[in-house]
Amino acid sequence: MGSQSKDQTELTVLVTGFGPFREQYPANPSWEIAKGIPSHLPPLRAKDTSSREALKTPPVRILVPPEPIRVNYKVVRDLVPGFWDTYQGHKVDMAIHIGMASPRPFYQIERRAHRRGYKSLDVDNEMLVDGPEGKVDDEDWIWHGLPDEILSDFDIDDVHSRWQRLSSKDMDLRVSEDPGRYLCDFIYYSSLAHLYKASRPRKVVFLHVPSDASDTYVSRGRELTMNLIRALVESETAAKSDLSGNQETGA
Repeated sequence: MGSQSKDQTELTVLVTGFGPFREQYPANPSWEIAKGIPSHLPPLRAKDTSSREALKTPPVRILVPPEPIRVNYKVVRDLVPGFWDTYQGHKVDMAIHIGMASPRPFYQIERRAHRRGYKSLDVDNEMLVDGPEGKVDDEDWIWHGLPDEILSDFDIDDVHSRWQRLSSKDMDLRVSEDPGRYLCDFIYYSSLAHLYKASRPRKVVFLHVPSDASDTYVSRGRELTMNLIRALVESETAAKSDLSGNQETGA
């Protein structure tokens, strides 16, 4: 009976990572990070809660695909809709897609994704079948009539602030406005577009991590991803609490 009660309030978060990126990156840090994520978000330790606002968050289940996502446009397009239905027996409430950036040492969450501008070949030397500018006049095009930019429904600035507070002070954590018009941008737009078309909350964010796949960076990236999950859950919980309070006071 206790587990049934827990399941009613439990949030489910999907975390994905990409596979090898050509010969330069046989181990993609995004997948190395994702595959080691635990199945549940652990509760904050007492010393971490003593100086933080009292915010009761629901239990969080974390799902990770059984294998990395191939850096291929068609593979991504085929996979994404299945993430947002019932995945591994659970309805996904929110998602973090992880991808690697250049060898820069900072981490950033993306606010928006783009419908057009995909001019680079994927790892199988294939272009997006839509063409770089899409098929805007084709009513059968999967993204026909959608905005050229779609933003996450998360309060990204609030999430970023919470992410910083949860993480070590020496971590360089940023908000970005351009995921780069490649597979990172493409998977982000694919998820946002799927939710947009279904009139569902666009509770998805993209996390760019450094390209270093060493144990040190993977461990750090995993910790920061867990912190980001907590930041997302806290932000959503606080927003719902504020909304509930306003409704009760008639505001």
